Amino acid sequence: MRQRVVRMALVAGVAVLALILLLATCSGGEKADKSDKEGGGSATPAARTPRPATQLTVPPAYDTAKGWELPDTSPDYAVARETGLVAYLVREQDEFRLRTVDAATGRPGWSGEPWSALAGPANFPRLLAVTKDERQFFVTWSFGKAGRDSLTPSGTFVSLDVYDALDGTRQRVEVPWPTAPAVSGTGPGILIGDGGARSAVVDPVTGGVTVIAPKDLRPPKGCATCGQLTEVRGLTAKGLLVSGAREFWVRGGWFSRGVAPSGADPAYGTPTSLTSGQVLVRWRKAARTKRATTHDLWAVHDAASGKSLVATECHKPAIEPGEYPQAVLSPDGRYLVAGSLAFDLQERTGHCFEEPDGTHPLTLVTVTDDGLAYGAANTRGANEALAGGGAPYEVGLATGLPEALSPNARLPAADVSGVGLFRWTDTKDRLHLIGYARVD
Repeated sequence: MRQRVVRMALVAGVAVLALILLLATCSGGEKADKSDKEGGGSATPAARTPRPATQLTVPPAYDTAKGWELPDTSPDYAVARETGLVAYLVREQDEFRLRTVDAATGRPGWSGEPWSALAGPANFPRLLAVTKDERQFFVTWSFGKAGRDSLTPSGTFVSLDVYDALDGTRQRVEVPWPTAPAVSGTGPGILIGDGGARSAVVDPVTGGVTVIAPKDLRPPKGCATCGQLTEVRGLTAKGLLVSGAREFWVRGGWFSRGVAPSGADPAYGTPTSLTSGQVLVRWRKAARTKRATTHDLWAVHDAASGKSLVATECHKPAIEPGEYPQAVLSPDGRYLVAGSLAFDLQERTGHCFEEPDGTHPLTLVTVTDDGLAYGAANTRGANEALAGGGAPYEVGLATGLPEALSPNARLPAADVSGVGLFRWTDTKDRLHLIGYARVD
């Protein structure tokens, strides 16, 4: 709901004061009522964010003297790149509020109304961004049983608050759900899954919910392994992306066996990560091809058609990872990085950043429109690299040459509107979100 703050000046005389109060009530009440019905966020910022007080050691592309800093924020944040807004959550006593900040200037944007989360006041709700039909939304979600703000009378469910990134207009959606969910926004909708074959899709525009039962996943004809270890992997513009024991498909769309890149065994592919328009797939190399026993083929596919866009090779891992690296796009969508992989989707080139024997791979976590990728060696994943673990590196994807950064350099978690976003935890265990401007 939108809020209106009316400032009254004290003046001498009871009659004058009464007149002012009367005029303020008559002129402001109708607008406030209309705003409440629309369910939008407050357009009045609480305060202008200061310049960054914390001076981290960062890559040379960023200027720590220019930017902004937000203390005591949520672990999650989300970015609406078209509006240039960054959304984050703050705790207000026993409730939470979604706030936004302009990434380029540090000025506060709209702010939502406070609400209670199903997991209680001690645990921040999760936060993500989703885009449909060129409209961007911020989504907060939590899981639990019915509470004070609930629309669902009993049982466990996923509670989602969907905010229009443009003005903060909010709608609440509650989806009954029996077990701890996985929620994502990489497709044109909000996908709720259970890590297996059960899923539901929430339309961020209408709030409509579509539940897809395992029997409705429609595996392709002739796929003997599609019914084994079946898992809903993500949502594409053409439908759900689903995998079986060895092959995968888009429900009602394309089948992995028909889109395998050159040099891959079409019967062995695993979709590992999904962005808003691409699927990153690990393929087994075809038998009798060079390095088939030592390397995998990694390819980026168009999510709508399944077409292979670009591929490169990496060593097979000595130990299978418990979790595959998440693919990250540059703001303009030209570059994609994931773990030790980096792709230029415009030039159709790919590279795996590891030693010739497969040791000391880089974990890349961020890439800019200029083709600068950031990551670290000797880490167990992206979260550790962003927290300052490992040996930090900068890679110019045009040259493919990694350059070591200062050993204590922090890596940007994202790059948007000419600003790098950095996370830092102070001595009081408060999490800070810091925006450092890129050097001109």
